[in-house]
Amino acid sequence: MSPLTDQQLERIHEERKSQIKQAALKVFAQHGIAGTKISSIAAAAGISQGLSYRYFNSKEELYTELVREALYEADSALGRLHEFPGSPAEQIRELTRIMLDPEHRLYFLLIRQVQISEDAPDAAKMLLAEHPPEKTIENIIPIFIKGQQEGEFYEGDPVELLLCYFSVITGLMLQESPADEDFWSRQIDVLMRMVKKSG
Repeated sequence: MSPLTDQQLERIHEERKSQIKQAALKVFAQHGIAGTKISSIAAAAGISQGLSYRYFNSKEELYTELVREALYEADSALGRLHEFPGSPAEQIRELTRIMLDPEHRLYFLLIRQVQISEDAPDAAKMLLAEHPPEKTIENIIPIFIKGQQEGEFYEGDPVELLLCYFSVITGLMLQESPADEDFWSRQIDVLMRMVKKSG
């Protein structure tokens, strides 16, 4: 059997690293950083604890890397918000779908943990400080105001309405789905009634 090439070894390395991160994301989202051990992540990834240290020096390093990816995903979604097709209500609906989608929900949960947890690593908190929640609202406000002007959304202070709406979304992220993983994402039309006029 011929030895593996550098390119093959690099691909194996990246695949293993991705495997560890996917497992860690689920464990961190469920238990937070304080309630998570490297051994738990290794078990979820199906590898030995010793092998995990070949890719990450500590759970804090792994957590911070996941937070960096989570913030990138959030920024990417917000950056594309104005490119979403349809009316303002359809654009907000699509953003909500992305946030509650099982693949993205864990990233948003991780960001929320850093916001409220005293145990989050300083490096993760510094990353979050560069992406304050106020920035999210600022990116969405113009679309929401346009929706109010066009009669799609309820009248009132758009910042207050959006804060209430996203507080509910965040609350749902923190709860276990009562049925399957897609349960909350199937309730988007119900959630949209909080801000969208009927008709």
